[in-house]
Amino acid sequence: MKQVVDRTRPVPGPDDAHAGPRVGLALPALTALVVGSMIGSGIFALPSQMAGSAAAGPLMIGWLITGVGMLMLAFVFQSLAQRKPDVDGGVYGYARAGFGEYVGFTSAWGYWISAWIGNVAYLVLLMSTLGYWFSGLEGGTTVTAIVGASVLLWVVHALTLSGVRNAAFVNVLVTIAKVVPIVTFIAIAAVGFSADLFTADIWGTDAGLGGTVDQVKNMMLVTVWVFIGIEGAAVYSQRARSRRDVGRATIIGFVGVLALLLAVNLLSYGLMAQADIAGLADPSMAGLLENEVGAWGAGFISAGLAISLLGALLAWVLLAVEILRLPARDHVLPAVLAKENRHGAPAPALWLTNLCVQAMLLWTLVNENTYTDLVYLATSLILLPYLWSAAYQLKLAVSGETYADGPGRRRGLLVGALSLAYAVWLVYAGGWEYVLVAGLFYMVGTALFVWARKEGGKALFTGTEKILVGVVAAVSVVAVVGLVQGFVSV
Repeated sequence: MKQVVDRTRPVPGPDDAHAGPRVGLALPALTALVVGSMIGSGIFALPSQMAGSAAAGPLMIGWLITGVGMLMLAFVFQSLAQRKPDVDGGVYGYARAGFGEYVGFTSAWGYWISAWIGNVAYLVLLMSTLGYWFSGLEGGTTVTAIVGASVLLWVVHALTLSGVRNAAFVNVLVTIAKVVPIVTFIAIAAVGFSADLFTADIWGTDAGLGGTVDQVKNMMLVTVWVFIGIEGAAVYSQRARSRRDVGRATIIGFVGVLALLLAVNLLSYGLMAQADIAGLADPSMAGLLENEVGAWGAGFISAGLAISLLGALLAWVLLAVEILRLPARDHVLPAVLAKENRHGAPAPALWLTNLCVQAMLLWTLVNENTYTDLVYLATSLILLPYLWSAAYQLKLAVSGETYADGPGRRRGLLVGALSLAYAVWLVYAGGWEYVLVAGLFYMVGTALFVWARKEGGKALFTGTEKILVGVVAAVSVVAVVGLVQGFVSV
């Protein structure tokens, strides 16, 4: 079998300081990958989505809980990058190292499906945003819009084929550009902030939003989606110039994005009454800025959203192909997906990913509701990889592996336990229907796992994996029955 050459893999070595010059992604590129994948459309729609769920008081409580939970997950990726520098692929590598080949496959497969379906969402919303200036693109699912989205998809495809480092460099520039309108909004909102508006009905007693606990729960379901992408640097760990930069990029990216989210969300409650914010059309940030500075504000934010969506699309194309390349190298997915072109780009994985995106774009022309449901499914699919990573962190701390010198184990236990509890809650909050359909996707993908294992001359399943496959098969059957009979509506 022809060996696949990774032209960007860093020189092995436990100590980056003595490993010599490296070819790979530096800290700015890794941080931009985290920020670029986290900041898509969510922050621009955040004010109205939150105002429809919670008043200012419950909002602050919910953000505190979410911030702590996501910080624990950020610490998980930071810790694992330092303690397991030999494990590549982030959410895939940690799941595989901790719980076996098949669990690693489910993590990579679910993450990949989530990534490319998410790119469909970005393309459709991008065309819809451009409809602010071009009427033929309104709604994002017209024939003209799908043609435009398709052209853009293959431009990004060509850019990525030219080399991962080139695409990552462009991603840095786009990430900087899309942060500018957000920071501008924050500066204007800070000047126009009214404490009286912010504190009016601060607990939502007159807004009909339910009790404080209900409001906190409802708004936290929204915050889950805006943090997806926190694992971006960990997924690209093999291409990092320094493994230590993976953890640094994760924390820097998380803290930066959290600060932007908090500022946008909390300041918006001091610009308009909560009920009025809830009634704004998306992107609601545009309506708020228009209320403050006039019509140009809506156009400015719409332009920022377009740039943001373009950057998120590029970041997620990079993540989608990487999460296929690494398992293929390990015979967890077919080896063809690990092959790279002369520029070091995993071309077969890229073609498979973007052909799936193209097919789903065409599907949105005739079935928009199904597209919307699949977007929610994509979000749920990405939560299981988070759970496996948190569980691996806890497993290492409980067993003492990598903690031979003692220091840090208590912190590792705390981070692992809190992040795992939060990840379990996220899966639960996603809904049992999506868990059922996720099992169906895993069952379909298991055929590729079997292909890869035969190709590598390895046993198909261990005893434990046979049980897992049986569970996935049973869940798949329930999902099919539910879809046919209607009690599963995903």
